[in-house]
Amino acid sequence: MDDLEPIAPDEALALYIDHRRREVAKSTLRSHKSRLGHFVRWCEHEKELTNLNELTGRLLHEFRLWRRSHDGEIKPVTEKTQMDTLRVFIRFLETVDAVKPDLSEKVLSPDLDADENVRDDRLTPEQAEAILTHLGKFEYASRAHMVLTLQWHTMLRRGAVRTLDLSDYHPEEKSLEIRHRPETDTPIKNKMKGERFVALSSEVCGLLDDWIENQRPDVVDEYGREPLIATSHGRMHTTTPTTIVYNWSRPCRIGLSCPLNRDPEECEAAEYVHASKCPESVSSHAVRRGAITHHLSSDVPVEVVSARANVNPDTLDKHYDRRDEKTKMEQRRKYLNNL
Repeated sequence: MDDLEPIAPDEALALYIDHRRREVAKSTLRSHKSRLGHFVRWCEHEKELTNLNELTGRLLHEFRLWRRSHDGEIKPVTEKTQMDTLRVFIRFLETVDAVKPDLSEKVLSPDLDADENVRDDRLTPEQAEAILTHLGKFEYASRAHMVLTLQWHTMLRRGAVRTLDLSDYHPEEKSLEIRHRPETDTPIKNKMKGERFVALSSEVCGLLDDWIENQRPDVVDEYGREPLIATSHGRMHTTTPTTIVYNWSRPCRIGLSCPLNRDPEECEAAEYVHASKCPESVSSHAVRRGAITHHLSSDVPVEVVSARANVNPDTLDKHYDRRDEKTKMEQRRKYLNNL
């Protein structure tokens, strides 16, 4: 303990976040800050622990039990994510003499079965068709129509949709150019390895042309760039694509009856700002997961989907491909019939 330098929990978190700032994407940084915020809150309000020099393996286990049930019981995969992030945090604190040596080895994290570590929420082809048909009829070439169309047809991450400039759309080549430009606040998840061209169908190009010609605000962002999917203030906020998806994936928003028999006049989730509270709505990532599964189910080769969606085949198989084994077998059969 004599060799340690006293540090408060909130100071330690600020030091860690500043250390990781250049190493990870902003979204990852926000996630780490949010997860570790629970630990800081526990230290300060539950244990009145003002100096992390005093952390022990027993205290770390007490936090794990508290986090597991304090805000309502969390899922095993959430617990594992929280504790794995905490281990990385404690390991960093070891390097700056803020906690006891090797304390990170005492951060316990649950072991999960393979299927426990996979999320299954996704937008189905039927849901996507219903949403896009409604938008095409009542909100044609609107910002929401563009965001959902691009995510479904190109499998782009929400961050990639936000990064696009007018000049990244090549109508003559029917393609979009995905570029990593962190210096002007538009990084993409896999950085330079995520840069690529994405082919577009004639239908999607026609929609983009109509958006640019009739709906897109004539604006630039704070760096003088022209966002493709612009708002009246410039480039979309990082959370806007997800907000759009939550809003339009509610059945009541596109004129369908509520599967839960709720009255939209009385349902809190029927309000735009609370759309994410609807049990039937999905996140932006669920659109990507559903789109990837749809492409694979439509006999698009894994290698093509992997390159287009910018995700390696192993990750694709584990976290995105929701086809059942029988479907996979029948698709393979098509290639084997003539052998």
